[in-house]
Amino acid sequence: MRLSAIRAKLTAICGSRAVLHSKEDLLLYEYDAGLARARPDFVVFPSTTEQVAAVVALASESGLPVVARGAGTGLSGGAIPRSGGIVLAFARMNRILEVDVANQRAVVQPGVVNLELSEHVRPLGFYFAPDPSSQKACTIGGNVAENSGGPHTLASGVTVNHVTGLEVVLADGRIVELGGKSSEAAGYDLTGFFVGSEGTLGITTKIMVKLTRVPEHVSTLLAIYNDVRDAGNTVVEITSAGITPAALEMMDGWTLRAVEAAAHAGYPQDAAAVLLIELEGLRETVDEQVLAVEAACARQNAREVRIAQNDAERQRLWYGRKNAFAAIGRISPSYYTQDGVIPRTRIPQTLEHIQQVAARYSLTIGNVFHAGDGNLHPLILFDDRSPAETEKSIQAGKEILQYCISVGGSLTGEHGVGIEKRDLMPMLFSDEELQVMRRLREALNPRGTLNPEKLIPGARTCMEIRTPQFPGVVS
Repeated sequence: MRLSAIRAKLTAICGSRAVLHSKEDLLLYEYDAGLARARPDFVVFPSTTEQVAAVVALASESGLPVVARGAGTGLSGGAIPRSGGIVLAFARMNRILEVDVANQRAVVQPGVVNLELSEHVRPLGFYFAPDPSSQKACTIGGNVAENSGGPHTLASGVTVNHVTGLEVVLADGRIVELGGKSSEAAGYDLTGFFVGSEGTLGITTKIMVKLTRVPEHVSTLLAIYNDVRDAGNTVVEITSAGITPAALEMMDGWTLRAVEAAAHAGYPQDAAAVLLIELEGLRETVDEQVLAVEAACARQNAREVRIAQNDAERQRLWYGRKNAFAAIGRISPSYYTQDGVIPRTRIPQTLEHIQQVAARYSLTIGNVFHAGDGNLHPLILFDDRSPAETEKSIQAGKEILQYCISVGGSLTGEHGVGIEKRDLMPMLFSDEELQVMRRLREALNPRGTLNPEKLIPGARTCMEIRTPQFPGVVS
């Protein structure tokens, strides 16, 4: 089918003001927050589930790829139309459809911005727990696709732990309802199966989420260190003591200085590292945990532990952390954000390895990450106007991920696989395991029109990739 004929059909489905096709308009949708670039043939803004189903059915009929897109804040290329085709942009499906306080549930469309849901239900005493750093912009539909996390998911879990039901459009245009208001459903857990599938199995058009009650009391601590290894060891000390903070974040000295210059959050500029620790719950329990955390920090040579004295001070500390990535943009033309996972006990040696990688490639790499669950976010600074620097940053990121796997970790904690890590999957999974994933994808997306060339590598790639060995690492 000619593109002109497809354009006419898309216009008939969604209206002329909902279909973009000019080169100038399409340029805005060829990138996300990662490094990959590819231009779609069309961008379509559906307003209803029925329109989504009709577009997906048309794509299946014509063999044209279709890629769902939220706010474009993704970091792994998940919303990049690598093979052209149709980008379904969900900016117009942005309504909160229902708030059910009695059952602690909300029903939202995929284009609802993450933070807006929490702000909507906070007067009722609730919030939506998953809070990516991009929560002021990212959408819940994108969070579902990537199974996003955030600083406050250490105790409460990532997106999949807060989604109980989905409305999904399948690859042939059929609409199915999965799960519901109950936390448990009969049969296979298809809701959980679709969360994190990166739009390769179906396109979500309605999401039922859990609402979490606002805690009675919150205490936020800033632990300051002269040695980054002491900060890493404190993470192990706290969690080994049976304390699970609501959040346990870490920044190295280089990063906190960059952040402080931009955010004026009150971080000490002479420190080697800081931990941002948040405890929440009943007042008495939090007060006890504060004492225990202070003691753990002292045992690991923290030079100071500050406690936020009021909400304004707490918000200032979190403002710095949430805007850490943006602060790097003030001092570097570009930066490459990685997303690997390691066991908490490996934090000190992994940070040391990252600095060795930085030295080997003559790059600056800062570290700001979810230390409580070992989810690293190395920030690799480079100039994207230089092909050589771009390639160096990609290779450095690849080496960091290889190391994460070698110490018992994973390729991603919350940013997804997408294009960026697709060809690295054989480092983590066997050929047999990847074949199971392919068969599942083919069962639900037999023509491969839903977000092709993402998540799962081809068979040839699997034969070519091998996990390297690093000195001193026992797998």
